[in-house]
Amino acid sequence: MALGFVLIKVAPRREREVYSKLASLEEVEELYPLFGEYDLIAKVVVKDFEELSEVVVKKIRALDGVLETKTLTGAKF
Repeated sequence: MALGFVLIKVAPRREREVYSKLASLEEVEELYPLFGEYDLIAKVVVKDFEELSEVVVKKIRALDGVLETKTLTGAKF
């Protein structure tokens, strides 16, 4: 299992639209609005880091209104 927390910058006034699209992705387990440098944070859970990369690049960054992403990966102790 691979876990990623994706910080997402969204174009002005497109936050709700992008939020709705992200919420419909099966890989997004949790999604929250933020205040500050980034507008949203998505918890993405997939089978491996290759799939995490695919989801971020082909599904999240490809959405209209997404300006930038930063992915933090998680690990188990």
